[in-house]
Amino acid sequence: MIEGGRIWLKAWQRAAVAVGSTVGALLDPRRADLIAALGETTGKHAFERVLQRMKSSPEGRALLLERPRVVCAKVGHAWDLAANTFGAAYARFMGSRNFSPDDRPPVRFMDTDELAYVAMRAREVHDFWHTLFDLPTNLIGETALKLIEFEQMGLPMCLLSVIGGTARFNEKQRKLFYQHYFPWAIRAGMQSTDLMCVYMSTFS
Repeated sequence: MIEGGRIWLKAWQRAAVAVGSTVGALLDPRRADLIAALGETTGKHAFERVLQRMKSSPEGRALLLERPRVVCAKVGHAWDLAANTFGAAYARFMGSRNFSPDDRPPVRFMDTDELAYVAMRAREVHDFWHTLFDLPTNLIGETALKLIEFEQMGLPMCLLSVIGGTARFNEKQRKLFYQHYFPWAIRAGMQSTDLMCVYMSTFS
């Protein structure tokens, strides 16, 4: 069970939460709870496809069996690793921004424990992927990463985030994004291995 308590919704309730979360997230993109709710209420089928891919992968099955979490108590050792390791790069990314892996909101609207874990995993590896693709946390970097996440997982929320992000670009940002980041992110998302089936948090 993913801590935080889950809420079972009827179809009309799920749609209402999705619409409300969309409006709220567009008005205030900093509301991680609304973005999380949007991802869960619109992403059930995408998460089911990710779950099936994980079940078809030895490493994915290990993730589903062991259910590692990306929280301070589990990844704190990254701060002690050698400078040339992925774990150290992740620690630098988090530390330089004063981020905590414990800040992710809990999963509330998934129907099963397995889907709840997949949704939580997708949420928790976001900063791993920032580190892996060396993307900043500004508007362009977040939008590019959401495009990669859409290519990897097919979540409608990721596509909506890309649309919302590009709508807030100024002219200079828009030109830079579509000339450089957009084609690169499409290739990165399509050509990378299935990252939801990569353990990562062992930092080996």
